[in-house]
Amino acid sequence: MADQTHVLFVEDDDVIREATQLALERDGFAVTAMPDGLSGLEAFRANRPDIALLDVMVPGLDGVSLCRRIRDESTVPVIMLSARADSIDVVLGLEAGADDYVTKPFDGAVLVARIRAVLRRFGHASGGAAGRPEDADASANGGVLTFGDLEVDTEGMEVRKAGRPVALTPTEMRLLLEFSSAPGTVLSRDKLLERVWDYGWGGDTRVVDVHVQRLRTKIGQDRIETVRGFGYKLKA
Repeated sequence: MADQTHVLFVEDDDVIREATQLALERDGFAVTAMPDGLSGLEAFRANRPDIALLDVMVPGLDGVSLCRRIRDESTVPVIMLSARADSIDVVLGLEAGADDYVTKPFDGAVLVARIRAVLRRFGHASGGAAGRPEDADASANGGVLTFGDLEVDTEGMEVRKAGRPVALTPTEMRLLLEFSSAPGTVLSRDKLLERVWDYGWGGDTRVVDVHVQRLRTKIGQDRIETVRGFGYKLKA
């Protein structure tokens, strides 16, 4: 189990929980499956999984609240499961700190692909080479890009605002690296989905919008500009 990726899966439907656990285990994952949010939180604290897969509607402690509790303690990747693509719960889950979501009912192969995509970008972001800093001229300052009072260390994967460290999740860091590698350039939502979320197919742009808003609250509301009808750009 030490060499396996450990998934915490919280789902109250017995059939879905058992079937999904078996499917993930067949693909080589180690799975801890829990039927409610409170037991899921206990399992998270006891096992420190590599990724959390949370259904929005679980008893005791709902998936959105559980996501918030996890995010208070860890930057571990979180994927929410929602029964409706248009549900407000999707946005609430993303605002709570989730990195992605999958709509139910889902195909097992699609779920595995999304899990692996999240894990790839998290490993990439924490490994010192996330984003595309080679596109920006950071070498002259030891890999540090400066935008006003914002400093982005592309080698140390650290961000400072007015000299103070800014805590970002790996997904937020990847997003900021994309912007900082091309300051002043408009990046479309589809391009950001492809580069940050590793989507080789069309995805829900709400994922981008919510993460941009979360990033703005941390680095400054006016640092990332919305270009209506096109996307976003980092002010140089």
